[in-house]
Amino acid sequence: MSAQVVELLQRQIESLQGAPTRLTVPLHPAFDGLVQLRTGASYAVDSASLALGLAAGASQAGEWVGFAGWEDFGAEAATQWGIDLRRTVLVPEPGELWLEVTAALVDVLKVVVLKPRTWVDAKSASILDARLRARSSTLVVWGEWPRVEARLSAERVVWDGVDHGRGRLRRRALKVAVDRGGRRSARDVLLP
Repeated sequence: MSAQVVELLQRQIESLQGAPTRLTVPLHPAFDGLVQLRTGASYAVDSASLALGLAAGASQAGEWVGFAGWEDFGAEAATQWGIDLRRTVLVPEPGELWLEVTAALVDVLKVVVLKPRTWVDAKSASILDARLRARSSTLVVWGEWPRVEARLSAERVVWDGVDHGRGRLRRRALKVAVDRGGRRSARDVLLP
């Protein structure tokens, strides 16, 4: 090995030694065994229920969570998941400054849910990825995202409680699929 290669490897090792540890983020019990959230990572979901569900565990554990770009955020649905609205930051319309707003939220919150209004390029995603690692935060994206630790999708939804067109909806069962870089698993989950 040349001296340049050895020096480069030593610098990489030194930079990794100062990197924050990837901690696990508390999950709502509905997601136990299905996925594990880690700080410094991004996750993609395809529904409001999954977005709220992934933020709920951290909120229930006393962490602050945030939602950006979610104009029709359902406060009642969030509380049904167990999200404490007193420790929730909501930026319904970040506009053209969505990247800056999301980065600011990532700086101070454990879990940030982003609903991007436009396609997100790899450069913007990498800026947030670096911020997530530096601040030990987690990003949940409701929509497409260039690089994610896992993608969660609701494949089948079944409501319980309405009998013969009468009654109240009591609960919902989802078949949730998790794709981790080509490895796919699925499980039925009961939701509030």
